[in-house]
Amino acid sequence: MLLITEELFQLMKENIQLKRVAEAKLPTPFGEFLMVGFEEIATGHNHIALIFGNILGSQPILSRIHSECLTGDALFSLRCDCGFQLEAALSQISNEGRGILLYHRQEGRNIGLLNKIHAYALQDQGLDTVEANLQLGFKADERDFTVCSDMYKLLSINGGVRLLTNNPKKIDIMREAGIDVVERVPLIVGRNPSNTDYLDVKAEKMGHILFKHP
Repeated sequence: MLLITEELFQLMKENIQLKRVAEAKLPTPFGEFLMVGFEEIATGHNHIALIFGNILGSQPILSRIHSECLTGDALFSLRCDCGFQLEAALSQISNEGRGILLYHRQEGRNIGLLNKIHAYALQDQGLDTVEANLQLGFKADERDFTVCSDMYKLLSINGGVRLLTNNPKKIDIMREAGIDVVERVPLIVGRNPSNTDYLDVKAEKMGHILFKHP
């Protein structure tokens, strides 16, 4: 049973879907980040933000919304570019001296890890990443990015965001949710023989911009 505290009531009143619950230092090869944990009020699902340097102020902040990918982020999969993007984003944020990486925990475009493995099996049989999701009864992309806009709001980001992404839809969703995305910063890394078809499908069927110019 969810107990409605005054804090939760205020968040719900403002249509904020999650609350900030914990934080701790996180030393990494890219420098020391502050890890902030968030919990969705309705479901208990959790997400994190990795913060580098002073993110407050009126200057736009470099940021990445990175959707969870266990196979790419932790198991070094070459089937996608996710792990490469995660490392590149952390490196660029560190080099910038300030920034935020939102780790959006909706695995496999939010179909879940086991369904992602089923999708991989279908891809092994010749389907592409979009066709595999549709074959399993899902949309091409099931993710809900609005929770990320709430994370920005709870972090008091009001000076604008320079978003590290190849996906223009993320920018549209953030702007519709009230986040001032002032620039798209390309993040084109990790192409290899095992993910060439995957990246081409992202460009052709999902609108990702996979060339160097914004």
